[in-house]
Amino acid sequence: MSSHLKISVGQYTGKGRKEINQDFHGVYIPKEPLLTSKGIAIALADGISSSDVSQIASKAAVTGFLEDYFCTSETWSVKKSARSVLTAINSWLHSQTQQSQHRYNKDKGYVCTLSAIILKSTTLHILHVGDSRIYRLRRNDKILEQLTEDHRHWITQDKSYLGRALGMNPQLEIDYQTQPVDKGDIFLLATDGVYEYANAKFIINAIHENKNDLDKAAKAVVEEAYDQGSTDNLTAQIIRVDELPLQDANEIYQQLTELPFPPILDARTTFDGYQIIREVHASSRSHIYLAVDNETNTQVIIKTPSIDLRDDPAYLERFLMEEWIARRITSPYVLKPCLQTQKRNYFYIVTEFIDGQTLTQWMIDHPKPDVETVRGIVEQIAKGLFAFHRMEMLHQDLRPENIMIDNTGTVKIIDFGSTRVAGLMELTTLIKQNNLLGTAQYTAPEYFLGESGTPRSDMFSVGVIAYQMLTGKLPYGTQVAKSRTKAAQRKLQYNSVLDDEREIPAWIDESIRKAVHPNPYKRYEELSEFLYDLRHPNKEFLNKTRPPLVERNPVVFWKSISFILAVIIVILLNK
Repeated sequence: MSSHLKISVGQYTGKGRKEINQDFHGVYIPKEPLLTSKGIAIALADGISSSDVSQIASKAAVTGFLEDYFCTSETWSVKKSARSVLTAINSWLHSQTQQSQHRYNKDKGYVCTLSAIILKSTTLHILHVGDSRIYRLRRNDKILEQLTEDHRHWITQDKSYLGRALGMNPQLEIDYQTQPVDKGDIFLLATDGVYEYANAKFIINAIHENKNDLDKAAKAVVEEAYDQGSTDNLTAQIIRVDELPLQDANEIYQQLTELPFPPILDARTTFDGYQIIREVHASSRSHIYLAVDNETNTQVIIKTPSIDLRDDPAYLERFLMEEWIARRITSPYVLKPCLQTQKRNYFYIVTEFIDGQTLTQWMIDHPKPDVETVRGIVEQIAKGLFAFHRMEMLHQDLRPENIMIDNTGTVKIIDFGSTRVAGLMELTTLIKQNNLLGTAQYTAPEYFLGESGTPRSDMFSVGVIAYQMLTGKLPYGTQVAKSRTKAAQRKLQYNSVLDDEREIPAWIDESIRKAVHPNPYKRYEELSEFLYDLRHPNKEFLNKTRPPLVERNPVVFWKSISFILAVIIVILLNK
């Protein structure tokens, strides 16, 4: 055995006798330290022929799995990482079908099979849903052993249907198993268009005859299936294990899951290849440091968990989830993680350094910004949120303290500890998390009713932030967090942004009023609609008259009434 895992790969795909190829496949072999901590991933997907968009599902499933698996925390097990990624992909595919014209016909939707293997240390991890297959051929063996079970139900000899697949249902049921790996083991991943027509004897001979060119072997297997009359798309992947590392998977996993918490770091301390410059922020939940990566000489931010919370599994789960979420999202308006090139010896997260200030500090420095400046900031926040929502994720803790503005004026969303990923049961809603205190004033009212959030919930937070930038106040004061029934929420009174000292168009006030409505179904359907109305007068709002003083400024209204009544009383007493 060597110190590293090494494999040889052969792949081939073709559309066969069909017009388009709905299969998709891929392999990802990372460099160290991910090669040791995460392993090598191989995946194959087969779209269903009844759907015209199934090839999109196949591509999204394979590329999403190969990219997102390596974004998960290195301290997660293979099973947890892979299942979390596939659950998120399944939710996304299902949502695409629900938003399409085929929402009531899953056979026309974004559906595909998936068979994937992860080779980590000396262990094979298999993930499978559908009827593509994974086989194993042992060294010097003449038997092609099927490792997966087809999720296909046969009605008659000629008629069947797919019982399970990615994107078919909102919940995913996926097979998972592990197998020990020996040097020389060969694994074949194939779609039904291949294995139903190319027999095992031919496949074994093709692999042995082309052992120095596995691409040629894969092509030979596909061509044999075609020659035998296959009418489907054809894809084959052949993986041979050439070298295995010394340690087994259990030993490595145990090392990673028992990584120690970092100590409190002082300036000029050398830590895991970083030079600590200074502490940026400290709280009961985490410590944040500015550091320099000694390898790239770039400034980074290191976030370490609080030692006091080392026995809180929910907190540690969210801490690790934050890193995965950051790695999945690509947007100039969202904090970017820094991938490590060195072995991690402690439990922490590394992200880009943003040279700027929080939106909280910005509002202190700019108490009366003009409307155009506010619009520009809100639009950038929204663009960052779009990146979350496209991935079926909700930020759930959007507030000025979690938004940075760098020295170029670019806005970036930070801190993903409360983010909910569609389909993952590990994440609870914001209301159930311990970090609700201090963020409640930006939290959508529906959370206080115990309801699940939607993109409209994030929109509420954006609306509150826009309101606060214009007024320095909150649209409902502190009453939202106290209103924990629908009846109480119906009584919430919106305080207009309009006053006699600021020139703010009434239609902007109305757009913000709609975005922060207590009832999520009375808000805008899409965040983009809110952004549009912030720049373009909505005819519906233009027809509205200026709100009465009692709505714009209740305190001034009642003071005026009291003054008038006092004057009347004085006049009556003097008669």
